[in-house]
Amino acid sequence: MDLARLSDDVEAISYGYAQAHGFTRDATWFLLKLHEEVGELTQAYLMHTGQARPKGNTPETLADNFAAELADVLCHVLLLARHHDVDLPHHIDRKWLTWHPDRRTP
Repeated sequence: MDLARLSDDVEAISYGYAQAHGFTRDATWFLLKLHEEVGELTQAYLMHTGQARPKGNTPETLADNFAAELADVLCHVLLLARHHDVDLPHHIDRKWLTWHPDRRTP
């Protein structure tokens, strides 16, 4: 999956959603929306791992909800980064991938 293409696609969806529902996506909105999604991920995780009541959901549904919330968080990270012109691939490479065992020099 191409991160730049995914960012473009997520932006188109988010922009259309905001237009359809009449709200402005500003710097505060992007951060607070990510925060909201992390909260939903937390709830889904707790239910999925048996640390919160399942509310009648099957284990399969709980697993699917957890995965869907992970996707929501990733997409909102992309939106936040895009709004602030952050080159995520560059910073992932600089901060994370430099530690990859295949890149380390002896």
